[in-house]
Amino acid sequence: MQIWSVANQKGGVGKTTTAVTLAGLLHDQKQRVLLVDLDPHGSMTSYFGEDPDEVGHSAYDLFQATASGRAIQLQTVICQTSLSHIDLLPASTALATLDRQLGTREGMGLVLKRGLRQIDSQYAYCIIDCPPMLGLLMVNALAACRHVVIPVQTEFLAIKGLDRMLHTLRMLQRSSGKSMAYTVVPTFFDRRTRASIDARRRMHAHYRDHLWDSVIPVDTQFREASRQGKPLSAINPRARGVLAYSHLLSCLPTHTGDQA
Repeated sequence: MQIWSVANQKGGVGKTTTAVTLAGLLHDQKQRVLLVDLDPHGSMTSYFGEDPDEVGHSAYDLFQATASGRAIQLQTVICQTSLSHIDLLPASTALATLDRQLGTREGMGLVLKRGLRQIDSQYAYCIIDCPPMLGLLMVNALAACRHVVIPVQTEFLAIKGLDRMLHTLRMLQRSSGKSMAYTVVPTFFDRRTRASIDARRRMHAHYRDHLWDSVIPVDTQFREASRQGKPLSAINPRARGVLAYSHLLSCLPTHTGDQA
């Protein structure tokens, strides 16, 4: 199972849209995909029609079971979506309490990685939607994945968020002793505005070794897709946003194997 984490320490940069759209494109290829929502706000969970305030089972169960020394089958907290090849490990708002409850407990940074090993043969891909802050949940997502996708809105303040995210990756690399592969993805690009053009130029100047060679354009059809609770490719496979994410998907690593 290939595991990607979609992460940035700034909200509103397109993390959930990126995760859902990539999953939709993989679904179109008949690949089985598990989406994991680790954001207490539960945007991805809400996208697929579940209420993070009321969901019966969620990623929170996995952490609580581990902290209590109980075994839990990850498959029992995964729910189906309306798409035959996409399942969801939903978020609950209770995830927001984990840092206070368990943040200092030894071994809690590998909970998700260990849980995903149970279902390694059941899915071709797992895509993790991360919270926009450093804490136990992001540490779990980064420890579990093979590649990090970092969406960055093409505007100045979002680039500052990218600096923080890369600092986090370097910190985790030092503590774990392994390199963290990542791709920086410019989002919300509007070629009519100087802000987008200047931001893209700045990314190229400072992050070119890890910068994706294209951009995700502004596309209002993503809003309609979220309203319907489907990936945009299921509504309009020729939408410019879908075409851009198709190119991104072709550039991401697709090798599978041990996620150690």
